[in-house]
Amino acid sequence: MTKIYESPDGGRTVYERDIGCTSRTVSREDTSLISQMREDQLWGDIRRRARTHPGLQAELERVIMFYNLIKHDNR
Repeated sequence: MTKIYESPDGGRTVYERDIGCTSRTVSREDTSLISQMREDQLWGDIRRRARTHPGLQAELERVIMFYNLIKHDNR
């Protein structure tokens, strides 16, 4: 059966339930996945906000430039 995953607290606690059921259990999802999802959401929020905030856009461009300069550096 297909599962639904819900988190009423922004990902700190993840519940699992079957479609059509109201009872749920705490999911045993990997916490690193939850952390990665939070970080992805943060970067998405930063990129969206940078569209309307010149200062944030400038800083984001600096970070991207710095990343591009070091991404092939294997040190």
